[in-house]
Amino acid sequence: MDSIHPSGFKHNEQSLRVVEILEDKRGLNLTWEVRDGILNHTGDNLPSTLEGMAVKFSDRIAYINHDIDDALRADILSTADIPEQCLEVLGSDHKSRINTMITDIIVESLDKPYVRMSEGVDEATKQLRDFMYDHVYIGSKAKVEEVKVQYIIRQLYEFFIANPEEISQDLRTKLPGEDIHRLTCDYIAGMTDRYALNKYKAIFLPTAWQI
Repeated sequence: MDSIHPSGFKHNEQSLRVVEILEDKRGLNLTWEVRDGILNHTGDNLPSTLEGMAVKFSDRIAYINHDIDDALRADILSTADIPEQCLEVLGSDHKSRINTMITDIIVESLDKPYVRMSEGVDEATKQLRDFMYDHVYIGSKAKVEEVKVQYIIRQLYEFFIANPEEISQDLRTKLPGEDIHRLTCDYIAGMTDRYALNKYKAIFLPTAWQI
């Protein structure tokens, strides 16, 4: 979506838009601290609160470890591929790595005015993340599948731009007069993977081909 939508697309910014505008009738009545945590849970910016920092670490721990598990199950990686120094510091299995990271944050941050990992665990975690970018997120057969996903999203986007009446009536009613690109972005961003795929089939495939 980032390359299609004129203003680009960042999932943290869209998440903030959901809670401030799209959810319920007029958005959710969340505190500034919660909204700040949502906006800054990813990327280079740091949240302004300790709770926000805890969420930022939780997000990093979750996506790295779950993506490793997914890559192992899909035979994109084997345990032997993972840098040995990362396994030595963090642990050789899913449970051990998560336990190491969380325990380290607790020990390092207890009674302190900050939330952080120790230098050794932080370095191993960053190295593991870099490894995943090089071998899974960018340099693997999973990247080939991403091209297919991008094609489907682009086709849906162009269809709804040309046919705004096909966008959810609830969303159009909630945002009268909204720019069509912004409305289309909100609609597609709110879809689950399965819903988006079913939408694509319904719009572009003959009924007899839909399974």
